[in-house]
Amino acid sequence: MNEIIDDFIAYITDVRKYSVHTADAYRTDLEDFCRFYSNFAGTELTIEDFARADTITFRSWLADRQKRGLAFKSTARALSSLRGFYKYLAKYKHIKNDAIGIVSSPKIPKKLSKALDASDVADMRGAIASLEADAPWIAARDWALVTLLFGCGLRISEALSLTNADVAPHPKILRIVGKGSKERVVPVLPAVYSAIDKYVAVRPFGNAPTDELFRSVRGLPMSARMAEKVIEKLRYYLQLPDYVTPHALRHTFATALLADGADLRSLQELLGHSSLSTTQLYTKVNMSEIMNIYEHCHPRANEEN
Repeated sequence: MNEIIDDFIAYITDVRKYSVHTADAYRTDLEDFCRFYSNFAGTELTIEDFARADTITFRSWLADRQKRGLAFKSTARALSSLRGFYKYLAKYKHIKNDAIGIVSSPKIPKKLSKALDASDVADMRGAIASLEADAPWIAARDWALVTLLFGCGLRISEALSLTNADVAPHPKILRIVGKGSKERVVPVLPAVYSAIDKYVAVRPFGNAPTDELFRSVRGLPMSARMAEKVIEKLRYYLQLPDYVTPHALRHTFATALLADGADLRSLQELLGHSSLSTTQLYTKVNMSEIMNIYEHCHPRANEEN
């Protein structure tokens, strides 16, 4: 079966122009199904076996993944990979299987990370100063990043894609290109620019207009993993729970604005959600906790930071 999978991977990379990362995910999913199917059927698979697989086979595979403790999201992706593979088989190998279209994807529970406590956000600035006492420009960078995520509700990838030219003239709104290349506008608070200006003033490199705003210790553009490590260090230093991530800062921004009276449609636009149902998850949080965060921690509450 390796040969037919190799052919399919070559197709999605060379013809469909899928990334190497996506192709690797497809291969992992298909090899997982083939291992299960071979054990389930009690024989080595042939290409004809793909046509004979029925709904019992597919549902048993999904049940087996659940039994192994694999995440719903991972299994939904795996089923999508298998469906794509079967479309390829039908088009290029003349192997048709209608059963795969009948099987439903597992429902993915909608989860929402928790908002940070007001005291935790307030403590981050001091923690950054302590952790980076020997590198003031790194401390300034990390606080600027935290303030940007918290003050504008950006995804980490969106924050790291900003260049100096994007923020240098202090525009009242930033044009952000998010998921699916969708553009949106996000207002910028004075406190955010204050933190960015202090960082830029002491940054030793990366000052060209087209350079990315956030730089690594070696002067390269800061990666998402580097940014995640910044929050991980803060989480460990302050002994915060595991849900404190870069995305938790975005979530805190959203819940704070919702508590302050923002309507869901406006919040959807600010966050760049393609579906309103995703934004509606923010209504399921404790309003008193949100108000405490907003009144004591959000940059709008203290524009002198």
